[in-house]
Amino acid sequence: MKQKIEFTGIIKQNGSMNAAFVEFPFSTEELFGKKGQVKVKATFDDKIEYRGSLAKMKSDCHILGLTQDIRKQLGKTFGDEVSVRLTEDKEERTVDIADDIALVFNENPDAKKLFDAMSYTHRKEYIRWIEEAKKSETRENRKIKMIEMILSGKKGV
Repeated sequence: MKQKIEFTGIIKQNGSMNAAFVEFPFSTEELFGKKGQVKVKATFDDKIEYRGSLAKMKSDCHILGLTQDIRKQLGKTFGDEVSVRLTEDKEERTVDIADDIALVFNENPDAKKLFDAMSYTHRKEYIRWIEEAKKSETRENRKIKMIEMILSGKKGV
């Protein structure tokens, strides 16, 4: 059975950036047998689900990021308390690729190979960047630009 871990944390600001995190108050080594990054599925305040990682970022303990979008959905900001329930995420992280993007990859097998070798986060970033385009011409331009960026060795947008 998957171990469910629950705790309450204070949303902290990362330096002066508009980035937030909560500290993970347990030992990842004891719970997961890992010192480094731990992929997790988290639920904030029993309503917002998130797939991310517990990471050690020049901090004494591991931290879990809260995106701007999650904070907005929760109606919370820095200094607010949030309840967190999480389990280790052992599922493969896949990115859904729309048909028109898949076609561009079919025409550029070298770029597809490089794309597939990227981390889940970088693949997700590229696809989201294309899908956020409001106009079809912007979407077309971004698909071309993505192939160029991947072939030039750029890991993310």
